[in-house]
This record gives sequence, structure tokens and C-alpha cells, in this order.
Amino acid sequence: MSCPPSPATPAAPEMATGHHDPVTQRWLERIRDIRTWVREGQRAPHKPLLLLWMLGRVQAGRTGPVTFAELEEPVRGLLRDFGPPRASYHPEFPFHHLTSDGLWIITDAAGADARVLDTSVTRLRAAGAMGRLEPAFEEALVADPDLLVTVAHTLLDANFPASLHDDLAARTGLTLESDAPIPSAGSGRARARRDPAFRSAVLVAYEYRCAMCGFDGWLAGEAVGLEAAHVRWWNIGGPNTVDNGLALCALHHRLLDRGVLGLGDDGTVMVSQHFVGRTTSAQTQVLHLAGAPLLPPQTGTAPVAPHHRGWHTTQVFRGPARAAA
Repeated sequence: MSCPPSPATPAAPEMATGHHDPVTQRWLERIRDIRTWVREGQRAPHKPLLLLWMLGRVQAGRTGPVTFAELEEPVRGLLRDFGPPRASYHPEFPFHHLTSDGLWIITDAAGADARVLDTSVTRLRAAGAMGRLEPAFEEALVADPDLLVTVAHTLLDANFPASLHDDLAARTGLTLESDAPIPSAGSGRARARRDPAFRSAVLVAYEYRCAMCGFDGWLAGEAVGLEAAHVRWWNIGGPNTVDNGLALCALHHRLLDRGVLGLGDDGTVMVSQHFVGRTTSAQTQVLHLAGAPLLPPQTGTAPVAPHHRGWHTTQVFRGPARAAA
């Protein structure tokens, strides 16, 4: 799969309108306008993952150019673990194509413009290709740590469900909080707005039980540890409808979003063959789910729609699936 330099940009999730100074606003607009490869709902988080890795470097005090050889394996690992499942992963795509967004510069070892190089890994390595954040952008991030955190949140909110944000921050070395207080929706950090009615509708539909394990915990009259999961991710165009939702405990929600768990066409749970768990808890809470039937929603309520289930299988689930336990 390639990452062409000038595809159409999908509609971004609705963001709170912030009142930033002109320089900050310019960089946030460029981040929100990043052009990503799009075809029929397929995910292509190549550029966001490269940027998150670079933000982690800046936050750690490591600025300036980085060789393609240095970033190749870390970014390949991010694509493997947080991108859609593929036979191979290509950090050379964002390294090359991010130059079209006004945020990234690449040169050869002598400092000459390297945009003329194609996306061949061999040529990038041989040329000693180096990439760096656009210097004015990097200077703005160093001067304003809150801008860096805002940029990180904007990339995460637009490309990944909230259940994966902490995992991504840990992998990229990012701290997602700043010393400054988070401003109100009309004046500060741009955050995606979600429909609060979605959670209620999904939990009611599944009668406040995890559809995979049946967990139904309550505390002082309120459900705890239960969440409404989008099967097709909300920030990738998934609707806030019950036929795109599952009531899941916090553990199984996170594993669904990481691709450990999936939804079989026959209404059963799929468990990735790549998942390994040796303890009794891992076996009982995950491995023994392979082939188990999903708890259905209430009679008269739509189950997960096939097209949403199919999107998750192709774009998130780390197949192949294990045989039934």
C-alpha cells in the first residue's frame, strides 16, 4: 500500500475551536490538514505515527535531523502494532510523503534536498537520507510545551480511539499532560467531541453486560468497568449507532481496539493467533474466548452490522484467528 502525496483528505472529527496566537494556530491547522491516503475506509496512520515519534524526541530534548536508518525500525514497529494489519510495513512512505504537508524536510547526507529520491528503502539508506521537522515548527514546539501536547492530542484524537492513547504515548515517549490547566472548550486544547448518548444506548442494548465475558459490575447504583466500544472507530467514520457498538468491559474494549480480539461472521469472538498469554488469567479472560458466542443485544435491537464488523476485521484485527477453544 502506498501513501500518495496528494490524496483527498477525509473529514476530521469535530474539534473544539481554540483561541490561539497566529503562529500556534498556523501549526495546528497544518496538523489538522495532513493529507492521508484514503480508500473505502482503509486506515493509513503512517504520517501521524511518524509525527508522534518525532514529538516524543522533541519532548525528550532531542531536536534536529534524524537519519532514515535511525527511525526506520521504531516507525515500522508503530505501523505494525498500531496500523492496520498488513503483510509488510513501510516507514519510507511517511518519511517521503510528509514533505507535502509543510511539516517535514528530507535531505541527503550532504544536506541536499532529497525529495527527488523515490520511496525505495535501499536508496534512502544509501543516500544517508535525513528527515527533520520543519525548523520553525520544531522551534515553536520547543518554545511552547503546551503546543506540543496539543499537537499530540490532535493527532491521537483524529486517528486512534482513546483506549490506545496511553499505549501510543508510552511507545513514543510522550507525556500527554502539561503543567498548564486544560482550558475550556471555547478557548484551549482542541479535543474531539463524542456523543454521550452513544454509551447509554449501547449499554442499555446489551443490558449492562460485557458482550464477551458477561461482566456486569455495579457500584452505588452505577455500572463500573463497562464501556461502549465503537466497532468501526468513531474517528475513522464509524457512526454513533447501536449497530456499530458493543458493551464491553474495560479489558476487552482495549483488546478489541488493539486487534487482539475480533468479531467472527458467525457471531463468535475471534482471538488473534499472535496473542500469547501463559497465566491462568490470560487464558480464562482471553484465550478461552476463541469461538465463544457474543452475547446478543436485547430482542428488537440491531446487532453489529456486517459492514462495521468487516471493517474491524480488515483494519484492526491481527489475524489469523485461533481455533475455537
